[in-house]
Amino acid sequence: MTEAKKQGAKCPQCNKPTDHKFRPFCSKRCADVDLGKWFSEGYVLPGDTEIPDELVEE
Repeated sequence: MTEAKKQGAKCPQCNKPTDHKFRPFCSKRCADVDLGKWFSEGYVLPGDTEIPDELVEE
């Protein structure tokens, strides 16, 4: 039994047991789906939505 299955780690995309090779995902497909969400701005990090004037280059 793999380490992930012993601990009960689940893929954040599909909830299947994780595969050590693609951790924390179960497969390359789930890892690619997650990456696509980052690229399409499906995920965002909290923070200021405006850039302060002193940081803007003219």
